[in-house]
Amino acid sequence: MDEPIIQLNNVSVVFDLHKERVSGLKEYIIKRLKRELKSEKFYALNGIDLSLSKGDIFGILGNNGAGKSTLLKVIAGILAPTGGKIVTRGNIAPLIELGAGFDMELTARENIYLNGAILGYSRKFIDSKFEDIVNFAEIHEFLDVPLKNYSSGMVARIGFSIATITEPDILIVDEILSVGDYRFQKKCEERIKSMMSEDTTVILVSHQIDQIRNMCNKAVLLDKGKIIYSGTAEDVCDYYISLGQEVV
Repeated sequence: MDEPIIQLNNVSVVFDLHKERVSGLKEYIIKRLKRELKSEKFYALNGIDLSLSKGDIFGILGNNGAGKSTLLKVIAGILAPTGGKIVTRGNIAPLIELGAGFDMELTARENIYLNGAILGYSRKFIDSKFEDIVNFAEIHEFLDVPLKNYSSGMVARIGFSIATITEPDILIVDEILSVGDYRFQKKCEERIKSMMSEDTTVILVSHQIDQIRNMCNKAVLLDKGKIIYSGTAEDVCDYYISLGQEVV
């Protein structure tokens, strides 16, 4: 039997939330040194166990604050867990906070190379894929315009186009399918589906429950950092709706 491509064992992410106000950095340092700062622990994730196989299309549902984005960041290696163990096998393309690595003072053309370098692509590789990136993002007329003049949706288009220019082993998608107009959303869906056909493992967070139902084979429902239900995407979506919860 093949090893899981992603495995999480008892993974937790804990933040210390300070309960009192301090008037400035000096007071904060003094109170910290005297151990007078009062705080409480907040579990963004609490005892998460997951095992995904190659080719799984895995959906994550839950209300705002449930821990969905934190879970994605932990799997992507962006955020270190406080406890537990994570194993991933293969290269990961995280579509999280698209455009976060862009320089808004630079043009779209310059940012394509900058973001490509951040993702580990050589200039030669980006040269070979440049037209494909521009064509998918549909930004021909605006290539030499600084990104500060772009809408957030257009920035996300470029980020999505760069991140999906290769076929990774693991694709992590956080809400980007809700960016842009309906036509572009469908275009993103088609690209992701083409990756699925190549056995890419996909982890998807979406506010649109039909996307989870139609695109995923497995899913979990998160609440307050814990998995409260897991199973087939169909079963998890039905259970979530049965709770009378709005998908927010």
